Amino acid sequence: MEFSVQQLDREASARVGKLTTAHGEIDTPAFMPVGTLGPVKGIDPADLEQLGFRLMLNNAYHLYLRPGYKIIAEMGGLHRFTGWPGAILTDSGGFQIFSLAKLCTVTDEGVSFQSHLDGSTHFITPETAVEIEEALGADIIMAFDHCVALPAQSDVVRDAVRRTTLWAQRCQARRRRTDQALFGIVQGGLDRDLRVTSARDLVGIGFDGYAIGGLSVGESKTEMYAMLDVTVPELPASKPRYLMGVGMPEDLIEGAARGIDLFDCVVPSRHGRTGSLFTSFGRVVIKQAQYARDERPIDPACGCPVCARYSRAYLHHLFQMKEMLSSRLNTIHNLWYFADLMGQVREAIAQGTLRSFRDDFYQSRDLAAPDVSVADVNELRSAGGD
Repeated sequence: MEFSVQQLDREASARVGKLTTAHGEIDTPAFMPVGTLGPVKGIDPADLEQLGFRLMLNNAYHLYLRPGYKIIAEMGGLHRFTGWPGAILTDSGGFQIFSLAKLCTVTDEGVSFQSHLDGSTHFITPETAVEIEEALGADIIMAFDHCVALPAQSDVVRDAVRRTTLWAQRCQARRRRTDQALFGIVQGGLDRDLRVTSARDLVGIGFDGYAIGGLSVGESKTEMYAMLDVTVPELPASKPRYLMGVGMPEDLIEGAARGIDLFDCVVPSRHGRTGSLFTSFGRVVIKQAQYARDERPIDPACGCPVCARYSRAYLHHLFQMKEMLSSRLNTIHNLWYFADLMGQVREAIAQGTLRSFRDDFYQSRDLAAPDVSVADVNELRSAGGD
């Protein structure tokens, strides 16, 4: 993997870059659709290509449980197994273990947990996590980390940071493949000092890229953005920066303005399945009765194939009938919106107009823009602080 910064924004920390992998180039900042078990639900790989995506996320935890990483390896790895020709990033599964698994026990050695599928017992170590991700064959793999939900007590967050560093060292020592990029994951909750410590420890180990984890897990947006203001300056400018699991449109803009290069989230697909559609003027909740006779497209300004062909009335009907086509069309529209938004963000950065683009975004949706600076971080208590 190679990463280069092509252009810096004159008024913010944003940058336009290019991420080169064995399975193609990705212009950054970029959003990754989430295909937890391989596919984005209801979406064909050809759809993702046509929508402009070149990088997607698969989840090692779920693929470990089913169909099993050894089966995928026998089938030639994720790219061949799923038919996706673009680049793939796999999450190590740390977040899913702590958020989904029952009776989870964490020690410095690893994590013992019960499957959310059948209750079977499993034990994952940093070494096991790397073994799984190397077998899956993604272009970018993540170190095993200890993510805690917020709010959390200070000593819990501090211990998670210590353990994340320990596990990151073991992941780095265990890696065998040279054709995969390994990213370390910064933790630290809402504690400014712990975020800085975690970032510096990981940079000291040396990774191909750096992710910021443990956010969008219960904190406010103001707190999340403040943690980015603290963390991003600690990460090497020459390496890609990835904000994990964060993906509302305003979060993409705020993250990009702070120098984030990669994002992922289930928002476009999950919101699509529940009938919540993103537009240039806000969200359309297509199940509402007001759209039953509405002949307009979802968004007249949208260039997606759904808006080019279907009315709100028809999409309302599909949703009300629980027709499977509803989820597919809604998801395609939302994914197009996210791809187009990131394209606009990259253009604004290249033109030096990101600040005005950000202002227009909030005004067109009648939203209040957050006003967060590094100085605000000093006012934040550590997670669960006294």
